[in-house]
Amino acid sequence: MAAGSDVVVIRLPSPSEDDHLHDDKKKILESRKLSRLFPVLISSATADACKLLDQMIHTARVVHMDELELYFSGDDDYGPFSTRNELESLNLLLKIINTLLVTANAGMKGVLQVLEDEIVVRLRSVGLTDNDQMVLQTLNHDTEDSLLKWGEHHGVKSKLQIAFFEGAGRGMVASENIGVGDIALEIPESLIISEELLCQSDMFLALKDSNSITTETMLLLWSMRERLTPSSKFKIFFETLPSNFNTGLSFGIDALAALEGTLLFDELMQARQHLHQQYDELFPELCTKFPEIFKQDIFTWDNFLWACELWYSNSMMVILSSGKLTTCLIPVAGLMNHSVIPHILNYGRVDEATKSLKFPLSRPCESGSQCFLSYGKHPGSHLITFYGFLPREDNPYDVIPLDLDTSIDEEDGTAQCMSTSLSTHMVRGTWLSRSSGPPTYGLPPPLLSHLRAALHCDHSESIPEADIKENDRMVLETLITIFTPMLEGLGERDDYNRESAGWDVALALSYKDLNRRIVSSIVASCTSGLATLDS
Repeated sequence: MAAGSDVVVIRLPSPSEDDHLHDDKKKILESRKLSRLFPVLISSATADACKLLDQMIHTARVVHMDELELYFSGDDDYGPFSTRNELESLNLLLKIINTLLVTANAGMKGVLQVLEDEIVVRLRSVGLTDNDQMVLQTLNHDTEDSLLKWGEHHGVKSKLQIAFFEGAGRGMVASENIGVGDIALEIPESLIISEELLCQSDMFLALKDSNSITTETMLLLWSMRERLTPSSKFKIFFETLPSNFNTGLSFGIDALAALEGTLLFDELMQARQHLHQQYDELFPELCTKFPEIFKQDIFTWDNFLWACELWYSNSMMVILSSGKLTTCLIPVAGLMNHSVIPHILNYGRVDEATKSLKFPLSRPCESGSQCFLSYGKHPGSHLITFYGFLPREDNPYDVIPLDLDTSIDEEDGTAQCMSTSLSTHMVRGTWLSRSSGPPTYGLPPPLLSHLRAALHCDHSESIPEADIKENDRMVLETLITIFTPMLEGLGERDDYNRESAGWDVALALSYKDLNRRIVSSIVASCTSGLATLDS
């Protein structure tokens, strides 16, 4: 680790060979001359050590970039790219520094401790700009507390307690100050509802030879019956679940009407059609074939939809101690709410030593503050459909895909600057971009490259500045012709009284507002860009 008695070398990992974005990240590291090796003088002043930390963070951000961050970042964009990326990057560096501290001599520990302290300060600052905090409600939550007591009786360890929040329902708050790396919640594997539990049931024995019924569907059917079984080990867990999950799958006619013309409308209609088709394929055939197991009064459409919403909104992908990756329900953990600025990012593997699933913090959570979990990198449309909410914060995954012919990218070489896993161009709110002027005007570089190629615009450094401006004008005017009709199609923001509206209509209108805001920002950025070219 050390290059000499007066220097300690900090080595960051290169992008994994298994990462499908490996080549993209490697090119960025090379083009921006970002190193993975950082020799640190043990006599470094705090200011110098922090400057070196900035360089380490730039490299770590690239290592942790995902497809969208690659797509939307410009050539001179060193981040931060997203809250997720920043937390992953800082936690990587913290882990490396902590490992070095274990074997460091007295001379090295000083500068390493300076770096560790600064990383913790930066982790603590993540999310401090989130001023729109959820408001606590004083409600009776004896039922939810009984779930926590039941869990503790079965080995759950928790530094969290249950609370209610306006507009979000249940959540969990820290009962004490919890630091980075501390375990906020620990669930014994024996309490995890997974296919291993299913295999012990008579339902599994009846259905195991069926090629048309997946394990996930069996689990869904098992939960429909288990919910109403008085002797169930999970009786208290099922009793604390809501009678209605209020996801997009339960939207009424008025909410769907409000969404007409949006991508979410199409997604919801397809999802509902799929569920109805799935139910019709199962029932009443199973009730006829196995009447003792599948009772008609239990396996109704309403109960089927409830179970679907349960698994969509509460399930997690977990690697069990057996090494198998499977979809699970995690009692107690399902009470945590999602945030774009989460405290808990990584929680997907059962600890083989303790046979428990641990939820460590990636950023600190103070006593009394709500502790958020990341449900994943999802756009608002997905969160509404399967969870029934929109994040309060700006969501970098709220994108609008564009139906453009990407074959021209192959011919022109534009595809080389696009992630190979993305087959379409897209936009998102330009307020997320740190560059509003030329050459990107707050817009994604691959999209601009595509349009320049489609319009036969040369954008090389060798052409005159006047021609570059004229080419940019053509691109921006083309974008305005694409997005102005889209904005008009979304209509004006209406004066509908959202406080008196049903939950589904209010949520649908909020989603439409979000789409309107994104499209409006594109038009505004293009208009501003044209004004800049005229000045």
